[in-house]
Amino acid sequence: MKKARYRVCVTLLGTAALSALLIVATGAANAEVVKLQADLKGSNEVPPNNSSGSGKAEATFDTDTKTLTYTITFAGLTGPAMGAHFHGPSEAGKNAGIALPFKTVQSPIQGTATLTENQATDLLAGKWYANIHTALNPGGELRGQMVK
Repeated sequence: MKKARYRVCVTLLGTAALSALLIVATGAANAEVVKLQADLKGSNEVPPNNSSGSGKAEATFDTDTKTLTYTITFAGLTGPAMGAHFHGPSEAGKNAGIALPFKTVQSPIQGTATLTENQATDLLAGKWYANIHTALNPGGELRGQMVK
């Protein structure tokens, strides 16, 4: 009788351990690294401007850790960059407040940030844009909507 109880306990513990591993593996399998990008142009600004500058924003977002890693490059501005950040939430053609400031305004701008659930949802829905500001264009000289 003791052997039978022992076997039942071992079987139950083994089943519980296997179930726990499957749950953990399923959660990890749902994690994804999403690539996002934007072309930065004066014509994307609201209102548009005739800047001959251009740039690119490239990012990856880890859906498991909520970590955003980004690189922003630009050249040909009307003057030195005075501000640079991600804005949101907003669709293309509309303005929004700063969602994530960059630590520098010198190209290339590189950084990493952990986003909140709401920020992640907005970013993945295409509601964030990268924006570079100058003295001649304080509202923004270059802008690009972050898209997958």
